[in-house]
Amino acid sequence: MPKLKTNSCAKKRFKITAKGKIKFKHAGLRHLLSHESSNIKRLKRKAGYVDKTQHKDILKLLPYR
Repeated sequence: MPKLKTNSCAKKRFKITAKGKIKFKHAGLRHLLSHESSNIKRLKRKAGYVDKTQHKDILKLLPYR
């Protein structure tokens, strides 16, 4: 059986935690932040976790997790 390729986009954007959750960084913190409220900016600094409905799709992109 041939080796599977890991999706390059996914390996740069997602990390798998010890409990199996998929962690990512929120978008929208690079520029044009003056119109965002400080509460939104603070929430975007924290890591986000992939919803269980998309969990299986992302694991397919990362075959050797």
